Amino acid sequence: MSQEDRNRADARFNKAARAATDAKTGKTDRDVAAKAVLDNMAKLKALRLAREAAAPPPAATVKKTRAKPKKSGEKGPALADWLAGQQSGGRRT
Repeated sequence: MSQEDRNRADARFNKAARAATDAKTGKTDRDVAAKAVLDNMAKLKALRLAREAAAPPPAATVKKTRAKPKKSGEKGPALADWLAGQQSGGRRT
């Protein structure tokens, strides 16, 4: 083996070793970043839950009642009365 071949083999070996150490440090950097994100999410969740617990409960909503359906025998108001009601309510008919 010549000196040049030996240098190439050393360079390849060093490159592989450097890649392995870079992969390890890259993984630990990602792990640290992921842990920081998870810690921040947990902190924000705790703050949100504390804020919701301290807030007064929402007021009960009033349900709107629907108009009762007409029975088949009942008649509605006369057309003239209905139109007058629409005009007095601000509608243009």
